[in-house]
Amino acid sequence: MHPELIVFTAGFIALFVAHHAADYLFQTDAQSGHKAGWDEKDEQGVVLRHHHGWGANQLHAAIHSIAELVALGILAAAVSLPLSVLGTALAVAWNHLTHSLIDRRWIVRRWMTRTGSGEFVNRGGMPLVDQSMHIVAGLFPAALLLTV
Repeated sequence: MHPELIVFTAGFIALFVAHHAADYLFQTDAQSGHKAGWDEKDEQGVVLRHHHGWGANQLHAAIHSIAELVALGILAAAVSLPLSVLGTALAVAWNHLTHSLIDRRWIVRRWMTRTGSGEFVNRGGMPLVDQSMHIVAGLFPAALLLTV
């Protein structure tokens, strides 16, 4: 078997595991509620101030990056997987960038409304499409970058 294929396959699994740990085990309610921005309101519901949410967004993305580095490091040490520093850095940086953008949520909403899935938004489908986007646009390309 080709070493690049082994790195891609094993790396994808490690990135997938790290993604789920960071999104479901390590993400706080505050990060989840604020990473796409939020409105500060008074008692009557009047918006007092809009917060951009980039701080919570980048903290969440950094937790992803740490989880990925830990998972890839454990994998490399456990099975002597030949990960390059450059490939690992590119993969983690790519996933950080794509995760940050997807988690702003407007990309997910726009995709769904422009591809005929607007009603799925109303039925709670955004988290499913969000996770699909993370896999397709983030994890798969990141695993390919590990082979550099």
